[in-house]
Amino acid sequence: MISAGGVAYRKVNDAVEIALIKTASEGRWQLPKGIVDPGETLEQAALREVREEAGIECEIVAPIETIDYWYVDRYGTQPFRVHKHVHFFLLKYIAGDVTDHDGEVVEARWIESGEAAVLLSFEKEKAIVKNALHSIL
Repeated sequence: MISAGGVAYRKVNDAVEIALIKTASEGRWQLPKGIVDPGETLEQAALREVREEAGIECEIVAPIETIDYWYVDRYGTQPFRVHKHVHFFLLKYIAGDVTDHDGEVVEARWIESGEAAVLLSFEKEKAIVKNALHSIL
């Protein structure tokens, strides 16, 4: 399975804030990301997913990194293992409001960058945010 998402950021005074989402199903904080639709580029998917899940419009600054992991999909009739590859991009905020997210998300919020790296549920996403911050700061 191929997905794309991003580290969407904005600068507020001297601080950098990152847009994070809290998922409805598992209730964990993570970066916005989702499945690449047929005919869609990785970049298009990343921008669409950030718009849908975090409610904001962004522009791509640069690719960050691709991660992969295994998980068990339990939503169908039979659980099965999925090998997922997620392409992350550094995304600069343009417009929109994090309260304008879709139903997959319980909450989307701007979080100060240092706190975001702590709040994230997945170690790989924490590392991605830390790497992205080197490009921003």
